[in-house]
Amino acid sequence: MQKRNRISTKALAYCAMLTALSVVFARLIGLMPSESSRFSIEAVPIFLAGLLFGPVLGGCVGFAADFVGCLFSPYGFNPIFCIPPILYGVFAGLMRPLLRKQVSIWRLTVAFLLPVVIGSILYQSAALAYMYYQDGPFFEGFVYHLSTRSVQFAITLVADVVVVYLIFKAKLFERMGLWNPGKEEK
Repeated sequence: MQKRNRISTKALAYCAMLTALSVVFARLIGLMPSESSRFSIEAVPIFLAGLLFGPVLGGCVGFAADFVGCLFSPYGFNPIFCIPPILYGVFAGLMRPLLRKQVSIWRLTVAFLLPVVIGSILYQSAALAYMYYQDGPFFEGFVYHLSTRSVQFAITLVADVVVVYLIFKAKLFERMGLWNPGKEEK
């Protein structure tokens, strides 16, 4: 008889908490200077879910945080824009073996860089250009969003990495029994 992989109640509870925390960071604490940009550390809880519980739960937390966050937004849910939050959780889960050895500023930057560049800058710039410049010059809209989002996510990348580094430096997850550095994955 094959053993099924089940998600523990503890993991689900932590994922729900991280989802709620991401929504709070994005919608209530984040700064939104325009309708297409937002400065927040909303990716930190999603990244932590992927790092602590793997790429599948990390991606689920990213989707759930974006979906629930859109309920508090005047724009509503658009599935095109939920790809970047999912990528934060998935990439964090995939980078778990690298970070299990040592959590450093450099390794965290590498782990955050792929979802930031691929999802939040390139993909979302194209999606925003498509959405706002359907009748006009798509390429000009893409370049505009690419340049503004590059600056925005350079700033949030630094904030995200520092926050996650300080959380791990404080050994918060080790004390909670969620993170055992150096322990091999099963």
